[in-house]
Amino acid sequence: MSQLFPMKQVLGFVFSLLLTTVALAVYFLDMSFAAGMTILLVTAFIQAGLQLVVFMHAGETKDKGAIYTNVFYGLIIALVTVFGTLLAMIWDM
Repeated sequence: MSQLFPMKQVLGFVFSLLLTTVALAVYFLDMSFAAGMTILLVTAFIQAGLQLVVFMHAGETKDKGAIYTNVFYGLIIALVTVFGTLLAMIWDM
């Protein structure tokens, strides 16, 4: 019977709820901007990784190396785009 119960998915869901509660606490506790943004960014990246691994089953195929490489490449492109935009438009460099 334990093989039929999706323990990994239930624990992933509970952990997602916990991360959402932490993000809501940032709003309700009226934290400073820097502390709030740091906590929100950390919880957002953890939650994205959790969703990818637990619910999208990224590590359960034989192509997991290629999947993780593509995710890492996409993250690098996103960071370059965001910081390049900040560099050009806000920091005037």
